[in-house]
Amino acid sequence: MSRVQQVLWELEIDYLGHPYYVTGNAIYHAIGQRLDADTTRRLNASHGMFVPGQFGTFPEEHSKSGTKPYLGSSLPEVNAYDDLFLFREPSSPWLLDGQPRDALNTHPVRTQHGQPAFAPETIMGRPDDHRYDTQTTTWYIHAYLHADDPDVLPLDQATLDGLQFGGQRNYGYGRTQVKDTQLIELDALDYSRLRDREAYTLTFITPFVLRSEYPSTNDVDVPWWWAVDEEATLRYREERIVEGADVFRCETVDHGQVVGYSGDRPLETTKNAITRVESHSKYGFGEIRVRPIADHHQRGGRALASVGCGEVS
Repeated sequence: MSRVQQVLWELEIDYLGHPYYVTGNAIYHAIGQRLDADTTRRLNASHGMFVPGQFGTFPEEHSKSGTKPYLGSSLPEVNAYDDLFLFREPSSPWLLDGQPRDALNTHPVRTQHGQPAFAPETIMGRPDDHRYDTQTTTWYIHAYLHADDPDVLPLDQATLDGLQFGGQRNYGYGRTQVKDTQLIELDALDYSRLRDREAYTLTFITPFVLRSEYPSTNDVDVPWWWAVDEEATLRYREERIVEGADVFRCETVDHGQVVGYSGDRPLETTKNAITRVESHSKYGFGEIRVRPIADHHQRGGRALASVGCGEVS
């Protein structure tokens, strides 16, 4: 069976790094410093998504239902394919609508050594008639690991605890502690929601690399199984992979976009895309979520929607 290990880290000290996620490259190298070279080569790491430790409700497509206190501060059991993506979307759709979602989902930024940094907590004021005058939201980082050798996983807590991400690590910034972890057998999940549907969409959870300066990598074109015609406009983003003093630029299709699916093997595509596809999948790029739709609304293959952020370097 193919397996992944989900990890939820609690952010303890301000994080000075990528503004949208902790890159899989950063997670891979942080863990690799605690493993032997052979084990590290077999490891693959997703991007780490920021998760607010707040009350939430399970989305309709999740195998569980109802509201759970501090849903974002632990890893719920994963029984079905859609369960894997509960904490993978930056908009945190699981947050309660009855609370100030936009405020609770906004990571506070403060300056550290002249650089913008993400604080480990969001502190909001309350009305004067409340017993406590502030509400504190702790921030977490959600990621998952998989390995070319199934015996590599799970990694123990000692290996995962106390990792640091981002810049200024020699000053203690970006330090985390493991809050929760669980091992998931992908072949044992329920994929019934995706069977025998007429049409599907693809959501880019992380950027998809087309061209890269990284050594020994192959450039790719927009895949044939994306329903995107010549008139469709995809957003592109420049990403960078940093290894020591070396910086490698990557041209990517920006995350957050939604396109149609024109392939003929949706279940195979679904399972492959969990552990990411194409160049730099080892470092978190190319994570795609497949969703069924009742009717085919692609209108000649145009991108169905476009959400997310603009180009950054």
